[in-house]
Formats: sequence, C-alpha cells, structure tokens
Amino acid sequence: MATKIDKEACRESYNLVRDDNNDVNWVIFKYDGHMIVPDSQGTSYNDFKVQCTSDRVIFAFHRIITGDAMSKRAKFALITWIGDKITVLQRAKVSTDKSLVKEVVQNFAKEFVFCDPHELTEEYIKQELEKSGGANYDAQLE
Repeated sequence: MATKIDKEACRESYNLVRDDNNDVNWVIFKYDGHMIVPDSQGTSYNDFKVQCTSDRVIFAFHRIITGDAMSKRAKFALITWIGDKITVLQRAKVSTDKSLVKEVVQNFAKEFVFCDPHELTEEYIKQELEKSGGANYDAQLE
C-alpha cells in the first residue's frame, strides 16, 4: 500500500516551527501505518535527539538561530533519521516517502540524513546552516 501524508496536520506543525511567536523549534513526522503524521514537537534539541532510536524512521523540521554579531536569523533544516535496525526495504522506501514530506516542508536551507546517533549533533547542523547563510561578519574577528 502506498504511503500518504496528512497534509493539513503536518502543515500545522510545520507552521509552528516557522512561527517566531512561539518557542517550538522542532517537529517530528512519523509513520502511523501507511500514513505520515505529526508526532511530537519541542524546544530542546536533546528532547528531539532521544526520539531518534535504532528502530525508527522519522522526518523532522528544525529551526536554528544562526548569524553573527551583525545579524541573527532563523535557518531551517529538514532531517531524516533512519535507525540502524530499519530493514533494507524500509530504507529504500524512505526516499520516495520523503517527497511527500517535502510537499509540506517546502522552505529549508539544508537537508540532512542521519543513521548514526553520533552524527546527530545540533552543533554540526548549526555549522552547516551557517555555511549556507551568506555573510559572516564574525569571521573577520578571527
């Protein structure tokens, strides 16, 4: 059976992360049978990271504040987590299912795919987002 996405519910969660008027900076989309639905949301990256377990595939949308002394701005990342206990068939399905998520999550600076929990650091994501962010006036101070 083909995977579907609950676009309305996922869009609501996506918009929460994009909204500067609240503290929500990540949302997880998960499989519920053959449907992709919002799962959880939060403000602490560690709360997000503990949900990336070896038996799960999740898609996440994450906001990180980047910038330098001259300007701060929100940058967004689309993160795909594939746990190491996920079967080959499930892994193959992730890329096609991700296209459904991208119908809702349309604005992000960088996309990440992680399978190793040691790679899943907020600092790494922030560094990569800063590289895609343009001018960095703090670099002149080095």
